[in-house]
Amino acid sequence: MQKEKKPNRLIKEKSPYLRQHAYNPVDWYPWSEEAFEKAKREDKPIFLSIGYSTCHWCHVMEKESFEDEEIAEILNKYFVPIKVDREERPDIDAFYMSVCQAMTGSGGWPLTIIMTPDKEPFFAGTYFPKESYFGRPGLKEILLTIKELWEKDRERVLNTAKHLVKALQEAAKKKAHGNLGEETLHRAFSELFTSYDEYFGGFGNALKFPIPHNLMFLGRYYYRYKREQALKMIDKTLTMMRMGGIYDHVGFGFHRYSTDKEWLLPHFEKMLYDQALLLIAYTEGYQLLGKELFKKTVYEIVEFLERDMLSPEGAFYSAWDADSEGEEGKFYTWSLQELKEVLNEDELKLVTQVFNLREEGNYLEEATKRRVGRNVLHIGRPYEEVARELGIAPEELLNKLEEIRKKLFEAREKRVKPLRDEKILTDWNGLAVAGLSYAGRSLREKKFIEMAKRVADFLLNNMVDEKGYLLHTYMEGEAKIPGFLEDYAYLIWGLFELYEATLEDKYLEEALRLQELQIKHFWDKENGGFFQTPDFFTDIPVRKKEVYDGATPSGNSVSAYNLLRLGRFLGKKELEEYGVKTLQAFSWEISNFPSAHTFSLMALDLALNGTKELVIVNLKNKKHLTELYKEYLPDLLVALKTSEISELSEFIKSIPESDKELYYLCKNYTCEKPSDKLEEVIKRLKGDGDEA
Repeated sequence: MQKEKKPNRLIKEKSPYLRQHAYNPVDWYPWSEEAFEKAKREDKPIFLSIGYSTCHWCHVMEKESFEDEEIAEILNKYFVPIKVDREERPDIDAFYMSVCQAMTGSGGWPLTIIMTPDKEPFFAGTYFPKESYFGRPGLKEILLTIKELWEKDRERVLNTAKHLVKALQEAAKKKAHGNLGEETLHRAFSELFTSYDEYFGGFGNALKFPIPHNLMFLGRYYYRYKREQALKMIDKTLTMMRMGGIYDHVGFGFHRYSTDKEWLLPHFEKMLYDQALLLIAYTEGYQLLGKELFKKTVYEIVEFLERDMLSPEGAFYSAWDADSEGEEGKFYTWSLQELKEVLNEDELKLVTQVFNLREEGNYLEEATKRRVGRNVLHIGRPYEEVARELGIAPEELLNKLEEIRKKLFEAREKRVKPLRDEKILTDWNGLAVAGLSYAGRSLREKKFIEMAKRVADFLLNNMVDEKGYLLHTYMEGEAKIPGFLEDYAYLIWGLFELYEATLEDKYLEEALRLQELQIKHFWDKENGGFFQTPDFFTDIPVRKKEVYDGATPSGNSVSAYNLLRLGRFLGKKELEEYGVKTLQAFSWEISNFPSAHTFSLMALDLALNGTKELVIVNLKNKKHLTELYKEYLPDLLVALKTSEISELSEFIKSIPESDKELYYLCKNYTCEKPSDKLEEVIKRLKGDGDEA
């Protein structure tokens, strides 16, 4: 008779990831004083496991070890086990990830840490199988070895922990300087060009991440320096990602990354942050290159977001899992037999040709390196090329594929779906506000802007505490955990983009209010730059500062960008100076590896080359701005003079009132003679770009 599973403490948590482990036999605690007090009282080390709900290898380790009675008995008897959702507590994850990288030279999830009851780590790693094999230690062996060390050689363990924490604290205080200038932008371009995959697009080999901010930087580089190669890299990468298996050709939206250089086999998670940033990358790609494919992709991403990620409250959920029915990618992949049951003979023939399908499967399974009879829908070349090979017009091909897509979507909807992580995160939703606002105003699509407003209004109404500070996460009607740097930086960016899309004062006012709070509570007064945690909320040994732009841009790079734009826009020198100081605080990291800091370089570009401000007086109709917003003008900031905005900015206040609709184009706080014809202003703006 099967033993009835009883829930542990995680059953009371809101995080879907923690709840996934609520019926493990492991006696999990959430990160809490209760857990640390128990460890001190019982003189036991802490076993800390960090992951997230859509992490494939987190599921594997749970199945192999945390659902295993033998491992659970060891953990419960000799350790105090704690589970953390990295998306809920990025500060805890960031600190212990730096520990893992310092101790092992690499990192990832699930993150496995063993530490003292005082939170000082002495062992770190990522995924471990239950049993040891081929020289790789298993979790069981690790736990029993550490139990012996804790009991018999405690002093060595404690010394390791103290030295490690002290080294990380010292590293956090180190202040090395590098030289930032125009040459840094050129070196970043050169590094990206060197790592660029000319055949498949993207950068490097496998694994390949979308990294939209690389493409955003290249767009700005082209705008400044007219290097055609930058444009080619954007074009090829956006095209090959969209035609690859990393894109969901049936339900739309992008998977997290490709396991190969061809963009064929993805890790199948779908993250909100990827969709949000790719909205901007594809919109800018359309502005720069005029390709209908890029515009179509923007509309499809928004369709996916609205259909599959939008909560009833109006904000977006976090992610979709990769796994369903215990198998990664099962929901998204197809056998030829499954396709035969849905499509007629002609449709099946077309799909097989277009998407490169095979009876034995069109990819090698990542773990076994075998074909398993399943196919990822993957085109691998532009539609025009496919149509030419088939001898039909591109429009006819697209129409036929759309009919087929609808059939496949309907059939797929009947499958068991992956888990959707229904946390609402302020930072990722801030990115969504930025992406929807930018796409909406550039493509003249009111619906996108309305969606962005709804998300922003939800965040401003529900993710702010009684003191006006941001909160990080929301689930089932409860917002909690004080906001981190990314919550402020991403939302400020989103609100600024939304202001430019709507010219509604409240979004700019909120952006400025949050920026002032961020400076007050996150700024490192000693060394410059922003800490990840506010000064009133930290329960880890070291307050981290990050600038590396990975899958998402760092809070510091987005903050520098925000501060330079807000400072220039409002004529507030002090904000601009904070932006410059943020870049200077990380000048060593940025100057030594510029292509790993491309969002910071977008800020550096503004610091070096300045911005243009267009102040509009007495705007009669916002539709007048349609022609302006369709242009690619990444250094242009647009303000509508109102009494509220004039109160925020002496610069805007100084612009004279008028009965006529007038446009003042300004640079470096100096304005040209006003014009009552926007087309003249656009001509001047485009002329400036051409002369750059």
